[in-house]
Amino acid sequence: MSNPVEILLVEDNPGDVRLTQEALREARIANRLHTVRDGEMALDYLFRRGRFEDAVLPDLIFLDLNIPRVSGLEVLDRIKSQDVLKRIPIVILTSSEAEKDIVKSYDLHANCYVKKPLDLNGFVDVIKSIEGFWLSVVKLATV
Repeated sequence: MSNPVEILLVEDNPGDVRLTQEALREARIANRLHTVRDGEMALDYLFRRGRFEDAVLPDLIFLDLNIPRVSGLEVLDRIKSQDVLKRIPIVILTSSEAEKDIVKSYDLHANCYVKKPLDLNGFVDVIKSIEGFWLSVVKLATV
C-alpha cells in the first residue's frame, strides 16, 4: 500500500497497547495506529463525534471485547450495521476463550477472532501475523 494503513486499536490495557505499538513498528509496514480505551470512545471515533470529528476512518480495527462503557460486542454490532463502516475488517483481539463470545463475534460479522497470548513474545508474534495477513496479503476495500 502506498499510503500508511490506518489502524484503530480499541484496547483498555496500556500494556497491550504498548505491545501492539512495538509489534507494528517491528513489522515495518507503514501504518498509523490510533488508540481508544473504551467502547464509547471507539464509537465516537468511528462516527466522528466530539473530539474525533476529524478522525480518519481506519482500514483495519483491532477490537478487544472486554472494554469499559460499551462492550466490544456492542461496538462490533454498531460498526457492522452501518453501510459506511461495515466493510472495515475487524479483528477481535481478546483474552476471552468463551465459546459464546466467539460465536457471537462471528454472528456479528467479525472478520476473525484471536485470543491474546499471555506471554510477551507470543503477543508480538500474533500482532505481526495479523498485520502481515491483513495488510500484506488481503486486498482491503477503500471505504
